[in-house]
Parts: sequence; structure tokens; C-alpha cells
Amino acid sequence: MSTTEKLTTGQAIAKSLVRNGIDTVFGIPGAHTYAFIDALHECRDKIRFIVNRHEQGSGYMAFGYAKSTGKVGTFTCVPGPGVLNAGAALCTAYGANAPVLCVTGNIQSYNIGRGLGILHELPDQLAILRGLTKWAERINHPAQAPAIVGEAFKQLTTGRIRPVAIETPWDVFAQKAEVDLEVPMDVPPPPVPDPETIAAAVALLKDARNPMITVGGGAVHAGHEVLELAKMLQAPVSAHRSGRGIVSDESPYGFTCASGYKLWLKTDVLLGIGSRLELEYLRWMKIPDGLKVIRIDIDPTEMFRLRPAVGIVADAKTGARALVDALAREIAKRASREEEFNTIKARTLEEIRGVQPQMAYLEAIRDVLPRDGFFVEEICQAGFTSRFGFPVCQPRTFVTGGYQDNVGFGFMTALGVKVANPDKAVVSIAGDGGFMFGVQELATAVHHGINLVTVIFNNNSYGNVLRDQRNVFKGREIGALLTNPDFVKLAENFGAAGFLARTPGELKAALEKALALERPVIIEVPLERGSETSPWNFLHPNA
Repeated sequence: MSTTEKLTTGQAIAKSLVRNGIDTVFGIPGAHTYAFIDALHECRDKIRFIVNRHEQGSGYMAFGYAKSTGKVGTFTCVPGPGVLNAGAALCTAYGANAPVLCVTGNIQSYNIGRGLGILHELPDQLAILRGLTKWAERINHPAQAPAIVGEAFKQLTTGRIRPVAIETPWDVFAQKAEVDLEVPMDVPPPPVPDPETIAAAVALLKDARNPMITVGGGAVHAGHEVLELAKMLQAPVSAHRSGRGIVSDESPYGFTCASGYKLWLKTDVLLGIGSRLELEYLRWMKIPDGLKVIRIDIDPTEMFRLRPAVGIVADAKTGARALVDALAREIAKRASREEEFNTIKARTLEEIRGVQPQMAYLEAIRDVLPRDGFFVEEICQAGFTSRFGFPVCQPRTFVTGGYQDNVGFGFMTALGVKVANPDKAVVSIAGDGGFMFGVQELATAVHHGINLVTVIFNNNSYGNVLRDQRNVFKGREIGALLTNPDFVKLAENFGAAGFLARTPGELKAALEKALALERPVIIEVPLERGSETSPWNFLHPNA
């Protein structure tokens, strides 16, 4: 019996998305993608379409959806300027290893590459997409759609996770043909840890007196195995951004970049799991004499970028499990260091409480936000401080943009987090500068009833720029001072709720009210320009 049916390319893509588990698409309709948008309308009982006010918002909401769940976040945009507008979100997803799928259009198939100046034409859009993603391809005929979408999901779920993109020419989206949706997807299994490299790692760890484990976003699903290793080795587990919460900060073994540094210079063996080792080599920088490095990473190129003594090419969970099982046969039970670890963490907390007023406000948020709630950071003084000063209890609940550090990503990303997790509390923080990058998406939040709570720390400046110009450039200020609206009135004019909080206590009270409301909420925290303590000595202690 034939399994084919006559479909447009747009319909074939939409049905293939449904078959691969997509339930939400973010985006903005446009002429080039009308046939695809119409196909999404046909699938509206299976796919929710959330319309945005800017393509960057579409991309970042898909990023937040993906980062907070581990599932594929999908957005669509028109070609040319639409793709370029969403480019910041794609490069953030690339840097933060998030499974984001971009579905876009192109000019008519027969005009691609001719330079005729067609609406939204780029000289080589596919090349641009390939430069921003792990993989990108063009669909030239409806019959190709299921296989190309299938390959996209293969790329999104195997190896090192990064965004992918599919483009379809304007005329091809509406073209009809017989399409077979029953396309098998050949997904290779992850690499099996090599027994010899496991044995070499065990030999180093057996003799380690002060080992340290560091985790990144690649280890978010390996928390149980990581904690087993930590207890077996009596080793601290350090994390900076995406790795936070893999081992809870409430555990004696869970260390931030600030507390972890206290043990770093005595470390003799570093075990990196699903991490680029950015914390140690780009932030702490000073490397202990004689340090031996073991890495578990699914990306074999990482073993050449930063060469370890032992490189285990494997999925984090599988590799860590193999190491746990091998160590259990070789290592004697070690004396507990939990009291030592708790003391170091308590002393560090007293130190970082000197970073004010950021820490007082972050502690107010932590007091109200449930342990399974999501906290979305931002490129602002409170955001920088949160990387070591905001306790994280579960993986994925500290949502970060990774090394791109795109100003303004947070609010738009947090909307996607809330869409993906409607029954969880989600708090986004932002500076006044960063929030205005995506202020238009407040209309999206109201339109779709996305009940996100956003705290805006308003110092009427790009705070880091202002500090550097005052301290490094002898007060030669230029482009750092900002003029802002009344954010409470702004929220109310959009149809959201607005609160003003002048103290940490007022913020705590406002958050308690905000999380109980069935509408988006903006809380403005006014701050004096230049009043915030620099957090950078905890983020770059050897700068």
C-alpha cells in the first residue's frame, strides 16, 4: 500500500515537524513563507504558533524553549533581513549548545544566485546559515522535505548539540508533489567509551590528592553520575554557567566559580565533563603546577583544541558511568571532605555578600523563587553576579546565553522558557539597557498570556561600560548614559502588570504578588548610576 500523499512543501515540512515531536513554533509570517505558515494553520491542533514582534524575539524564544527543556526549539522567519535579525539568537544557540531549528525561506528558486535584487535577497543566504549553525540545507522539491527535516533532527540530537537551519525557496514552499513522510532516520549510537582511556583516567584519579570535577552544559543529563564521582573521589564539582545545578549548590559538592577557585590552585587532577573548560583556562587562567587533565566530551575535536592527559570521547552520562564503575573496583573509600567543603562555601558566601546591592536583590529572588523555578540571567551587573551569587538547585533552571554574552537576550529567552514550562515559576532579570533590546516582545507576552516575571535593574546606563570608562579611561564617558521610560507605566500601557521595588524587601514582596498573577509582570528596581560593586574579581580572579 502506498504511503505517499500529495502535499505542498510547506505541508510536508509542517507534518514532518509534528512527526518529530514539535508542539510550538515561534515566528513572524511573511510573503516568502506564506505557504508554510498556512500549513502550520492546518496543524494548529498539534502545533502552537506564537507570533513575535521581531525575528530576534522569535529566535531567542526558541532558544529559551530549547535551553530549559533539552527539546528542539523551533522558529520561522522570512529570508534576508529576517534571517539576519535572528542571527544573534542562532549564534547564542551555537555557543550555548542548544537544539534550535530555524525554518526560513529564500527568493524564487530560479533567481537564487543571479543578483537581480529580488525582495529579501542575500548573495548567499545558505552560506550565511551554514556559518551560524551546525548544519543547514535547502529543500528544492516537496519530496525532499521529509528526508531533509529528518536529517535536521538527526543533527539536533546527535554529537555536539547546536542549532540547524532549513531554507526553502519562495516558489517551492507552495509546490505540490507526491510525498512519502515515512522516511527512516538513521541515528548512529553515541560512541562507546574506550576501556583503555577509562583505565588511564582511573590511574590518574587513584593517585589524585586534590581532584576537581568541572561540568558544562554537555553534562546536564549526567547529574547522578557526576555526584557519584564527586562522592567517590571527595572532589568539588565546579560550574560556571550552563553547568550550574547539575550538582545542587545545596550539596556540599556543588561549587560556583567563586567558591571553586578557593580549591583550584591546589588541584592536581581536573576532570572535565561536557565542558570546554572555559572556567579554568579562560577565567581562572592561572593553572596549577603539574596539573593533569581528564576530559569526557562527545566532540572529538575538543581533545585537540585543549589537549588533556586523557581524553574520553563519549556522551557525558555514558562516560561518567564507565568511570564510576571502573573506579568502584579500584579505589578505596576516602575520608569525607564535606565539612571542609561546607566551610569553604560558607566563607565564600560571606565574601560575595560584599557585592552590593546585587547580592541583596538576588537573595530576595532566591527566597521567593521555588527550587524548581527558572532563573534567566542577563548581561548586567545583577546577571554577572548571579553566576556565582545565585544558588541553583536543579539542572537547566539557570538559563544562560553562554559565551556569546549577547546584551538583551534574557527577556526574550525567558518568554520561551515560560512557554515551554507553563506550570513553573520563571523570573527573568535585565538591566535597563538590555531590556530595551527586546521591549517589543512585551506585546507578545500580553498577546499570548505568557506569565513571565521580569525584574529590571534600572541604573540609567550601560553599567559595565560606565565603570570601565570611569576607572580605565579616566572618566572619559561616551555612549554609556541612557534615558529610559517609566518601566511600571510602560508595562501597564502594554497591558502587563507593573511594580516598583526600591529595596530588596520591596522586591521580595513584589515577587510574591507577581508570581501569583495570571499575566506578565515587570518589576522596576531603580539604582543610582555607578553604585553597584564590581563582580569581576570573582569572575576573573587573575585578570
